[in-house]
Amino acid sequence: MRIFLAGASGVIGVRLVPLLVASGHEVAGMTRSPGKKNALRALGAEPVVCDVFDAEALREAVVGFGTEAVVHELTDLPDDPARIPEMATANSRMRREGTRNLLAAAEAAGASRIVAQSVAWQLPGDGGAAVEELERAVLNVGGVVIRYGQLYGPGTYFENEKPAAPRVHVDEAARRTVPALDAPSSVVVVTEVGGDSYHAKSSWD
Repeated sequence: MRIFLAGASGVIGVRLVPLLVASGHEVAGMTRSPGKKNALRALGAEPVVCDVFDAEALREAVVGFGTEAVVHELTDLPDDPARIPEMATANSRMRREGTRNLLAAAEAAGASRIVAQSVAWQLPGDGGAAVEELERAVLNVGGVVIRYGQLYGPGTYFENEKPAAPRVHVDEAARRTVPALDAPSSVVVVTEVGGDSYHAKSSWD
C-alpha cells in the first residue's frame, strides 16, 4: 500500500518506516522539521515536510501521494518529561485538531485504512477527554486505535529503566503496529503483561 505516516520522525515513526518498507509498502514520512528529511529518506520513506495544523497543505500532501492508508503517530511532547504538564494543552490540540485534519485529508485522498496511536492508561482532565475524542473519531470512520503502554527503550523518557505498567518497549510497539493495517476497526492494546516476559494483546488476535 501507499502509506502516509504522520509523525514519521518520532520514536515509533523512525522504527515503523523501515518495517513498513520491508513489508513492501511505499511510505511518505511526514515531519514538521526540514532538518529530518535526509534521515527519513535514509530509512526508505519519501519525506514530506508539513504541519498537521495547516489543513490545506496537509490535504494536498496526502492526496498528492496517492495515499491508501494513513498512520497517525503524532504527539506534541517535550524532550524534558518534567515539562509534560505544561505541554498538555498542546498535546490535546494535537489529538483533537491534528486528528481531525488527518482524517479529513485521508477522506479527500480516498484512503481506506486509518491507524492512530492512543494510550493504554487513563489521563486526567482535558487530556483524557482529548484521548476519548481521538479514539471516537478514528473508530467512527472505521479505523484502528492502538493503545500503547508507556514507551521505554532508546529515545524514550525511559531509556535505561522500565516505567510502571502499562508499558511496552518502543521496538515492540512499532512491530505490533504493522499488522494493525490489516485489522478490522477495533481498539488494539499493546502492552507487556506478566513479569519480565513480553506479550502484546489485542482485541483481534
